[in-house]
Amino acid sequence: MEIIAPFQEVIDEIKEKGGDAVKYCYQCGKCDTVCPWNKVRKFSMRKLIREATFGISEIEKEEIWRCTTCGKCPQRCPRDVKQIDDMMAIRRMATGYGVFAGPVKPYRTVASGLSGQGNPFNEDRKTRAAWADGLGVKPFKEDMEYLYFPCCYCSYDPRLKKVAQATAKVLKKAGVSFGILGEKENCCGESIRKTGNEDLFKKLAKENIKAFVDAGVKKILVSSPHCYHTFKNEYPMFKVNFEVVHISQLLPQLIAEGKLKLPGEYAKKVAYHDPCYLGRHNGIFDDPRDALKAVSGVELTELPEARMDSTCCGMGGGRVWAETEKHERFSNIRVEQALEVGAKELITACPYCITALEDSRLVMNHADDIEVKDITEVIQEVM
Repeated sequence: MEIIAPFQEVIDEIKEKGGDAVKYCYQCGKCDTVCPWNKVRKFSMRKLIREATFGISEIEKEEIWRCTTCGKCPQRCPRDVKQIDDMMAIRRMATGYGVFAGPVKPYRTVASGLSGQGNPFNEDRKTRAAWADGLGVKPFKEDMEYLYFPCCYCSYDPRLKKVAQATAKVLKKAGVSFGILGEKENCCGESIRKTGNEDLFKKLAKENIKAFVDAGVKKILVSSPHCYHTFKNEYPMFKVNFEVVHISQLLPQLIAEGKLKLPGEYAKKVAYHDPCYLGRHNGIFDDPRDALKAVSGVELTELPEARMDSTCCGMGGGRVWAETEKHERFSNIRVEQALEVGAKELITACPYCITALEDSRLVMNHADDIEVKDITEVIQEVM
């Protein structure tokens, strides 16, 4: 059944958040020229925005779920059209109708896990801190400086648990005062919000905020740029303001202060991939590079389309839970670029990016040609 829905709610929201910007869209197509989808298939953000503007759109189409919210099109739009806000508004309408097309059908299952266990995998909440077993990581107390919030992927995913473990080891080595909340924490809610499920986002956020406030949290240290973005830029809508720090920001500070010694050598050529939600959305470019440059022996090379122009890995906007055809993965492009510049390791600072890049190097049969690592894993090796 094809659903053609009136979009008055969407139009109202677009007007509220974007003013009159959308009606002035003159279809220059700059959003389409920078969209990473057009590197792998035909896709038109311009068309979707125009459909929403005129109040009619097909919410059963898979196209409304493709946007990864990478932030490239708002960056280039000459009329300040709020493409990400508009896509979220359209998805809220689809979610309200219970319409999930094609590869995003798993969103229903994800929402169930988030509602019941506070994580998208529907894993037992009581095992959320199991990644820290044997590391001497303590429950957060009010007199500690940082609450370390590892994110759902670093808490449950076998590959990404290594990132949380490396982070904890680095923090302990540097004498940083930190603790975790374990089963008391939920998913930050960023990705489910981008799929249009605003009610579930609010539920998760309010429960997290209560846990943070009850524990006396003032500073939150995160591994995920998505958690960073949400805690820093979206939780203030609930009248709270925590100091939020991404681990890549803290590392160069600890090194500069002499708290983190790096005696080992890392004689490898590496490339750094800027995650969308760390770089383009939040302007954190130099800190991770400074941390890598502080490692003896590292040869750091830049990828094509770095910093503000970084290529999206494809996992934002809730796509981390959707199945993307092998030949349509943006991360394939990134792995190829890293190989072309001669990098032996592709370093990043985002669990979603690691997931995408690891998948690509395997499906592309490059598993032996290049490694994918989080920045904390590199630092841990040379401590």
